[in-house]
Amino acid sequence: MISDYKHQMLPMEKVLRDPIHNYIYIQHQVILDLINTREFQRLRRIRQLGVANYVFHGAEHSRFTHSVGVYEITRKICDLFQRNYPSKEKGDGLWNDDERLVALCAALLHDVGHGAYSHTFEHIFHTNHEKMTTEIITSSHSEVNAVLRKVAPDFPEKVASVIEKSYPNPQVVQMISSQIDADRMDYLLRDSYFTGTNYGTFDLTRILRVMKPYSDGISFDMSGMHAVEDYIVSRFQMYQQVYFHPVSRSIEVILSHLLKRAKYLYKNGKTNCLGPTNLLFPFFEGDFSLSDYLKLDDGVLNSYFSLWQDSDDKILSDLADRFLNRKPFKSVRVSEDTRYLLPTLRKLVADAGFDSEYYTATNDSFDLPYDTYSPSQNKHRTQIELMQKDGLLVELSQVSNLVAAISGKVSGDERFFFPKEMKSSEQQLELFGPIYSEFQSYLKNDTLIKK
Repeated sequence: MISDYKHQMLPMEKVLRDPIHNYIYIQHQVILDLINTREFQRLRRIRQLGVANYVFHGAEHSRFTHSVGVYEITRKICDLFQRNYPSKEKGDGLWNDDERLVALCAALLHDVGHGAYSHTFEHIFHTNHEKMTTEIITSSHSEVNAVLRKVAPDFPEKVASVIEKSYPNPQVVQMISSQIDADRMDYLLRDSYFTGTNYGTFDLTRILRVMKPYSDGISFDMSGMHAVEDYIVSRFQMYQQVYFHPVSRSIEVILSHLLKRAKYLYKNGKTNCLGPTNLLFPFFEGDFSLSDYLKLDDGVLNSYFSLWQDSDDKILSDLADRFLNRKPFKSVRVSEDTRYLLPTLRKLVADAGFDSEYYTATNDSFDLPYDTYSPSQNKHRTQIELMQKDGLLVELSQVSNLVAAISGKVSGDERFFFPKEMKSSEQQLELFGPIYSEFQSYLKNDTLIKK
C-alpha cells in the first residue's frame, strides 16, 4: 500500500563511507530506492567541480558524492529538530517530523538535473539544471518519479516545490536553499577536502547544534554566532581561492569555445568534421528530450573531444587538444579604465593568426559573500537570523562586525583570456615581432594597463 511504502524503514540501516561525514546513514526504503535509480546513478559520472581538477588534481569528486552528503546533513538537522524542538501543537512554529521525508528526498535530489560539464554546457546549449531537476522529478518517464509516486500521487510535485522554493513550509525550503543550508555546507567542506585546501573548513557540528526552527524558517542561537561567522568567511575564501581560480576559468573558456565551434560546424553542414557525435545533435538543433539529456555525462563529452582532436577542422582540433591536454589560455585582469583596450587586443590576436572569436574571451566571476541587510526592504528569505535569549530575532550582520564588513560587497574580477603563445613564444616573437611586442606592452604582471 502507498502509506506502507511512505513509512517503510530498512530492516537494518545501510551506510555509505564518506570522507566528510564518516558515515552516511540510509534508513528509509524510498531513499535507497532513489539512490538506485538510473537518473541518480548518472551523477557518479559528472564531476562536482567541472574542470577544477585541471588546477586541483584531487577534485575528482562527483555530483553523486555531494548529493548524498547534502542528504546526510539534512537527516542530521531533522534528527536534531525532532529531538530538541518537536512540535507540540499546530502553529507553534516548531518541527513537524511529518516533513522529514519530503526534506530528505529534496536534499538528495536537489542536483539530479545537472548535466555534463553543467554550467558551461548550459551556457552554450541553453539548458537549465534546475528546470531539468524538476522535470526529472515530475516526469512520468523517470525512475525517480516512479519511486516518489509510490509514496503518494502528489509527492513528486511536493519534492519539486521544495527545490523551486514554493513549498509552504519555510523550514524545509531553508534546509535545502538559503544562505546557510545543507547544500552549501556540504559543498564547502567537500570541495575544500578534495581540492586539498583548508579555506572551506568550518565547525559543522556546532552550526547544526545551534540551529532552531521557528514559524518563518530556521534561526541560529546567539551563542553560535562565531561558528556562523566562520562559515561565512570560509565561503568567501573558497570563492576567491578555488571557485574563481583563473586557470579553471581559462579551461572553461576553452571548453565553451570548443562546444561553440562544434555547434557552428553542425549548423553549417560540416558534420564530417565532427564524426559520430549523434548524441549531441539534439542539442545542436536546440530540440532535445529528457532522454537525450540523460544520455550525456562528462565521459561522453570527453570521448567526443578525443575524436575531435583528429578533426579536419583546425580550430575544433586545436581546442580539443588544448582542453584534453591542459593547455590553458593566459589571462589578465580588466578594469573599467582598461576595457576600451579589448578590441585592440583582439585585433592583435587575429593579426597573429588566431581566430579571435575562438581564441579570446572576457569572463567575469563575482560573488556576494552575504546578502546585505536593508531595513527598508522586506526581509530576505535567506537572511541568517540569530535568536536571542528573549526569543527575539536579529539579523547576523547587525551583531557581527566581521560579517558586516563583507555584507553586500561583491568580490571577484573580470579577465581577458588569450592564447598562451601571445605571451611566451620566442619563435613567434621572431616571426611576428611587432605584433607580439605591442600585445605584451599592454600587459603588466596579471593586469591590463594603459600604455
